[in-house]
Amino acid sequence: MSRQIAVRLPEELVDFVDSLVEEGRAKSRAAVVTKALARERRRDAAQRDAELLSSGEDDEDMTALARYVAHRPMNLD
Repeated sequence: MSRQIAVRLPEELVDFVDSLVEEGRAKSRAAVVTKALARERRRDAAQRDAELLSSGEDDEDMTALARYVAHRPMNLD
């Protein structure tokens, strides 16, 4: 399910989004915004994880998880 929202963006960002669509690098304006927000959500989750790991608690499970994830490719697209 999706919902339509209205956002106001600076003209240079709209021009950038439109150029991505015109060049065929994105299907639509909505696709560009969706991809950017999904990337930001992943970045935010990674930052929270990093803060948790650096909280000073000596948790071997979290350290092992961090080592594992550090060597996994990040799919940012």
